[in-house]
Amino acid sequence: MTEYRISAGGYTAVITARAGALRELRYRGRDLVVPFPEGGPIPDYRGIIAAPWPNRIADGRYAFDGNEYQVPVNETERNCALHGLAFPLDWRVVEHDASSVSLAVTLEPAPGYPHRLSLRADYGLSSAGLDSRVSAVNVGTTLAPYGVCPHPYLLAGPAPLDEWSLELPAGAFLEVTADRLLPRNVRDVDNHGFDFRGGRVIGTTEIDHAFTGIGFDGDGRAQVLVRDPGGTAVGMAWDRSCPWVQIHTADKTAPARSRLGLAVEPMTCPPDAFNSGTDVHRLAPGGTHEASWTIFAKDS
Repeated sequence: MTEYRISAGGYTAVITARAGALRELRYRGRDLVVPFPEGGPIPDYRGIIAAPWPNRIADGRYAFDGNEYQVPVNETERNCALHGLAFPLDWRVVEHDASSVSLAVTLEPAPGYPHRLSLRADYGLSSAGLDSRVSAVNVGTTLAPYGVCPHPYLLAGPAPLDEWSLELPAGAFLEVTADRLLPRNVRDVDNHGFDFRGGRVIGTTEIDHAFTGIGFDGDGRAQVLVRDPGGTAVGMAWDRSCPWVQIHTADKTAPARSRLGLAVEPMTCPPDAFNSGTDVHRLAPGGTHEASWTIFAKDS
């Protein structure tokens, strides 16, 4: 598998051509994301760019502008189409230097998504961390629904995830069905175990939910902080292009290794948005969209 190494400001990163994925991110030798092995498959969608939709589409079916579509189901246990169409593809390099790399891929018309999009992922390292930007251009002739998110699993430090603390500036979350994780209602986090606005230990709480009601600062940025009791921490910040963020404690059934990292996925739209229409971007021919985020180390 072709991959690209970059470094700057004490950070190093490895980006793969497959899925345009972040395979590794380290700060002064410390892992900030759960890595995956060189040359092998990408487990659990680690580090991929999920486009042209984030999260899942129920039954792989949706309607758009009066037409019904069926995309391939790849999450068979829940009968959903998960994380879009870009992740199985090999992205081509556009630019690469010591501290940055840009990759691009074209989504050709496919069953259930008869549109043509050009995607570009720009990764750049500095003393502020890893800045990432995904740009989309509708290079086809049809109006296209669109959404995007990254899929890193953050690592706060060497302690178990149950001992990490999470600071999440979200005032609401999307309730989902227990069996298929499909949306039900948006609910306030007040007096709920998902209220992490003040920062607290995750403990045994299991999370695989989209959060919204994000608190953005005066510069239009929001951030999640995950702290290890030993004093190390990792953060992720993003802009207003992502009014949702999926948080997942990576729970698995034994004997699989569970809770290896905390997935933090700023999303432009929520799960099953191609059916609800919530925050789906409608890209006209020639239309563009951009979203950006940053992963950084923060030691106390």
